[in-house]
Amino acid sequence: MRIEIDLSGLRCPLPVLRVKKALNEIAAGGELRVFASDPEAKNDIPSFLKQAGHTLHDISAADGGHYFLIQKK
Repeated sequence: MRIEIDLSGLRCPLPVLRVKKALNEIAAGGELRVFASDPEAKNDIPSFLKQAGHTLHDISAADGGHYFLIQKK
């Protein structure tokens, strides 16, 4: 299962909180693809994922932000 969320326009701490909420809604092993426009998300989301034990498979720059591909532990 893969869920995609667009966090355009949200500023810290909302991107991390929305990622956390979305991860709570999917089963272990599920994937979450996130777009975030907040420049701080490039640091904040990976830090949260490391702390929570989830896997960050990829971060890619996009026009106006970054995409994150996450797998729930």
